Amino acid sequence: MLEEMLPGHEGLLADPYPAYAGLRETGAPHFVKLRGGLYGWLVTRYDDARAALADPRLSKDPRHAPADWQEAGRGRPLEDRAGLGTHLLTTDPPEHTRLRRLVSVFFTPRRLAELRPGIEEAARALAAGLAPGDDLVAGFASPLQSGVLCDVLGVPMADRTDFQRWTTAVVSSEAVPGESRPEALRALAGYVRGLVEGRRHAPGDDLISTITAAALDGDRLSEDELLSMIFLLLVAGHETTVGLIALGTYTLLRHPRQLELLRARPELIESAVEELLRHDSPVELATWRFPLEPVELGGVLLPAGQPVLVALAAANRDPRRFADPDLPDLTRTDNAHLSFGHGPHYCLGALLARVTGRAALSQVVRLPGLALAVPRERLRWRASLTVRGPVSLPVTFG
Repeated sequence: MLEEMLPGHEGLLADPYPAYAGLRETGAPHFVKLRGGLYGWLVTRYDDARAALADPRLSKDPRHAPADWQEAGRGRPLEDRAGLGTHLLTTDPPEHTRLRRLVSVFFTPRRLAELRPGIEEAARALAAGLAPGDDLVAGFASPLQSGVLCDVLGVPMADRTDFQRWTTAVVSSEAVPGESRPEALRALAGYVRGLVEGRRHAPGDDLISTITAAALDGDRLSEDELLSMIFLLLVAGHETTVGLIALGTYTLLRHPRQLELLRARPELIESAVEELLRHDSPVELATWRFPLEPVELGGVLLPAGQPVLVALAAANRDPRRFADPDLPDLTRTDNAHLSFGHGPHYCLGALLARVTGRAALSQVVRLPGLALAVPRERLRWRASLTVRGPVSLPVTFG
């Protein structure tokens, strides 16, 4: 995603970190121009990134974007234009606080502990079905996370093939053969509306039932707010967790001593997942922020309204904060990475992503003789502004 932003650098989709290192050393933030007419201030240093993520003067509401952005619809995904954009990533307090309180009733440690055995069993079954040469993304990570989301939302087994096909077309960064993203979005929206209506009359033990029934001080989510939150879970929750699994595996394959360490000491899986998140974050850049007033950050005055991008991946490798940041160390204990954000917009689904990532990588490292099935240079990488990861990851073992 940095190829147009930083002309002259090659291979930045596969490895943006040398470019980020250069940006950190020459000062931050930097005014950058991206493809599609996008522009903004890029924050790369850890302390600046942490401050920006928690600063209430940096709005997440796209209505505070520059006039030329709003007129051109820049930075707004299809679901926003379809009326599904009122969620945790596009609102500020007090509206954001209200939405988060109403949705967080599902994302409790107790509820996620109940989901954990099913996630671990699904990971075992999918890993057992892998064959040498299979794509770890399409054959393992993506169906695992799709199944997790179906369980969370309460999608019946009979509907999951259609549901996962629509979801893949909506969240994919590339065109899906035989599927139009707008048509898939409409089909998925219609299906989810039907799920919501059904849960109003026959609630279950799923997220839709929980947040449909949730009321705090007499307040409930409207139907549009509920649908927007479900789409946020589908879009953000699917691709980021798939990226965690794929990037984590890729990092371990590039650092075989760390792979062998995790095999020998499976009890390290929790610290391993945190370090893999820090070393190569599946969310490369946080979503756009817009200063409500001039904001001083890192010695630079950011003008009101001019877009701001926080490079989480760059901040996570800042040598001012992390020792030997370019080397993964699965035993690292001081690991306050920013891959799930920081401040009031800290990822609500972080615990679910961690549970799924641990279950997945625990199975992947058990594959004997695990190796890439193609040269690293042949891997294709997602051309996304926010989500990072390989499009596919063919592996061999045996």
